[in-house]
Amino acid sequence: MSQAITFSEYGAPEVLRLSEVSTPEPGPGQVRIRVRAASVNPLDIKIRSGLMAKAAPARFPVVPGLDAAGVVDAVGEGADAAVGDEVLGAAVGGSYGEYALLDRPVAKPQALSWEVAASLVTVGETASRVLRQLGAKEGQTLLVHGAGGSVGTVAVQLAAARGITVVGTAGEHDIERVTALGATAVRYGDGWVERVKAAAPQGVDVVFDASGAGVLADSVALTGDSARVITIADMAAAQHGVRFSAGGADPADDSLAQLVRLAATGELDVPVWRAYPLGQAADAHGDIEARRNRGKVVLLP
Repeated sequence: MSQAITFSEYGAPEVLRLSEVSTPEPGPGQVRIRVRAASVNPLDIKIRSGLMAKAAPARFPVVPGLDAAGVVDAVGEGADAAVGDEVLGAAVGGSYGEYALLDRPVAKPQALSWEVAASLVTVGETASRVLRQLGAKEGQTLLVHGAGGSVGTVAVQLAAARGITVVGTAGEHDIERVTALGATAVRYGDGWVERVKAAAPQGVDVVFDASGAGVLADSVALTGDSARVITIADMAAAQHGVRFSAGGADPADDSLAQLVRLAATGELDVPVWRAYPLGQAADAHGDIEARRNRGKVVLLP
């Protein structure tokens, strides 16, 4: 037995409880890690609150969490890691616990902290995937909605490094930080279209919506083609002919390993705002729901 955060009903952060659970056993190709850090993602909150209940009903009790970093302590047949290896990756069956299972572990360099390692997984793979789907190329102009958020932050850096001109909408408190990442930052909210046009008189080629703030109609108008807009956060995407990009296991995708190398060499910054002990998962969820965080929130078992 081991400890993990669980919830047995949908609701507010208070439904999260530190519980005794059966320690997971790795299946073929999987590794079990002793978790050193698990990141908290907005999707965790949507699942816990019940917003995803129709699309993916929960089987209670649920151990939440998508990402983890830790030390391998058991391996399944054919696993691509050995006991004692320091790794990170997407968790199978939840990551908010003392132990988690990974089926595609990526080696963690010594230069990378546990907190950053856990924080890279979902946000990094999401940013890489959407940029690939948009087909953004050197010389084009990309608009990132929610550029101050964790996914937006990574997308801005990856795009700018590829010679793409980036305009990013952000809150007033994030303008300076988004600018430092390589984007022309503009304030979101009423009038954002005019501010984007002023910042990009050459026009906008593609749009990455990481905000879900009801910006799709105007984004399609900016590009002139709904195929040039992708969202990861607005469930009304289909109403605007816009693609909703969701993650999924792709064994051929090596973007996480590439992101790890960039982060380890300082070429990619993934800011961690606060680390909480595992038992304070409810506080971590509350911070994100209240939009207090300015970077990733992680749990430390």
